[in-house]
Amino acid sequence: MGHLYKLIYSSIREPKCTDAEIEKILVSCKKNNPPKDITGVLIHSKNSFIQYLEGDSKEILSLYDEIKTDDRHRNVIMLAYSPIGERIFPSWHMGYKNVDRIEFQTSITAEDEEVFKSMIEGNKLEGDIGISVLKKFFQISK
Repeated sequence: MGHLYKLIYSSIREPKCTDAEIEKILVSCKKNNPPKDITGVLIHSKNSFIQYLEGDSKEILSLYDEIKTDDRHRNVIMLAYSPIGERIFPSWHMGYKNVDRIEFQTSITAEDEEVFKSMIEGNKLEGDIGISVLKKFFQISK
């Protein structure tokens, strides 16, 4: 196995991508990611996706190449790709949240909301600020 990497991307959800299609994505992730030792989270709204992947660099780049061709979304933009020392979501072969159905928790600040909005808009991330916001969605302390 190679070095551990993270990859974060955003995309625009196609109108034809129903909740049933998202369920299919999650089922596929839970089936295909464990043998490749890929973990992460998928955050979606009615209009957008943000996905955080962690695993072997070759495996997540290969998966990202497949993701880019999926017709359930468009304008796939890589926001971050870099080595990491350890996994943030070690036991989640694909955690998920629908941000249209949750309210921001009190731990999410106005600055965090701006970072999230920037991610949704496809803006590149500096440092680990995007990871900090993603962790807060899942209330992970680390």
